[in-house]
Amino acid sequence: MNRRHFGRTLAGAAVASTGTFRWLARNLPAAATGAVPHAIRADRLRANLEALARFGRTPKGGITRVAWTPPDAEARRFVMGKIMAAAGLNVRIDPAGSIIGRRPGREDLPVILFGSHIDTVPEGGMFDGALGSLAAVEVVQTLADQGIETRHPMECVIWSNEEGAHYGRGLFGSRAVVGEFEPGELDEKDEQGLHIRDAVASIGGDLSRIKEALRKPGDIAAYLELHVEQGGVLDKAGIPIGVVEGIVGIVRYRVVVTGQANHAGTTPMPDRHDALITASRLVVAVSEETMREPGRQVGTVGKLAVHPDVPNIIPGSVELVIELRDLSMAKINGIIKRIEARAGEFAASSGTTISIEPTSTHQPALATPWLRDVISKEAAAAGLKSLNMPSGAGHDAQMIARIAPMGMIFVPSVDGISHSPRELTRWEHTAIGCEVLYRAVLAIDRR
Repeated sequence: MNRRHFGRTLAGAAVASTGTFRWLARNLPAAATGAVPHAIRADRLRANLEALARFGRTPKGGITRVAWTPPDAEARRFVMGKIMAAAGLNVRIDPAGSIIGRRPGREDLPVILFGSHIDTVPEGGMFDGALGSLAAVEVVQTLADQGIETRHPMECVIWSNEEGAHYGRGLFGSRAVVGEFEPGELDEKDEQGLHIRDAVASIGGDLSRIKEALRKPGDIAAYLELHVEQGGVLDKAGIPIGVVEGIVGIVRYRVVVTGQANHAGTTPMPDRHDALITASRLVVAVSEETMREPGRQVGTVGKLAVHPDVPNIIPGSVELVIELRDLSMAKINGIIKRIEARAGEFAASSGTTISIEPTSTHQPALATPWLRDVISKEAAAAGLKSLNMPSGAGHDAQMIARIAPMGMIFVPSVDGISHSPRELTRWEHTAIGCEVLYRAVLAIDRR
């Protein structure tokens, strides 16, 4: 039986029957689980993840739990009332709608904060965000089980609207903590005309008190986030733990190509000012300019609207969105300058105009070196291989890095699939990641 099939068999049968990480430690190779006994309860973590996955489950097998919608509100009530309460946490909702569960420490020290999010994209998977959120609660539950009193107070956080599928901008709860909102963002309405203040109020937040969500540098001793990789690097390498070096910067640009709409049958080809032809050349240029230099940078055009979008009319205008990602803002700026130069050439040769304007910018965030060392050492102490790697996706951790030391732990995503009903992380890897999170929290508390 090959490793991949063995892992899936465990996920479907053996873990369900035994439920404990100790069983996994006895039966999986040491390279996968490590030879050191583990403290966290894999059966409890799995049961909580499966229970949460019921909220927003769709006929296609995915999960649609978009932030500030009824499925999200129901899931939040379940997590607060059942899972966080069982862990003995003192739970509150901050003005941005983030859920915070606190466990006191024995000393007056800054808080150790860890968690993730439980909102999803439409037809998403059951592990993205949810694993980090419920693993954080499992860590606190394990501390209680072991009778461990920490020096620092501990806080588990479930961030509000990380994905940004609602109102178009993500990382909402973590941006509130650092006070970073776009102009006019707190006055927006969604597609149905619902004001954002009412959407946030529906899950217990209060935008009239949004400044109370702010935290100052020094309030947080360290922030940790466990997350599925959402890419295929760890899965292909057969390595169970990723130590995140940093989270890429993400910049989006709104592009409008304006030509001239005209009759498709009576306008000769040389006389056309076709906005779609020009936009198509620009889409190709985004890919070419992104790949022009070595590195892990990526460029995407994933949204495009043609006007008037009629078969017998030459397109008069096209709107599209360019998204660039990299750990270096200098590299992103260099790529967009080359794209703008190409756009000028395309406009001049086609008799069109092209405007390119940035609409949102998330700066890169490097993980704190000493926290990376803690994660690496605790993984090694558990007998686990780890790999230093960047995060190509955005996470709330990048916001908290503005005011506190930040570290992230990745576990493998099977075949690198995420934001999909086919998203899968093996149960043994969810337990492994939670155990490393637990050990890292204790190591930070001892510093």
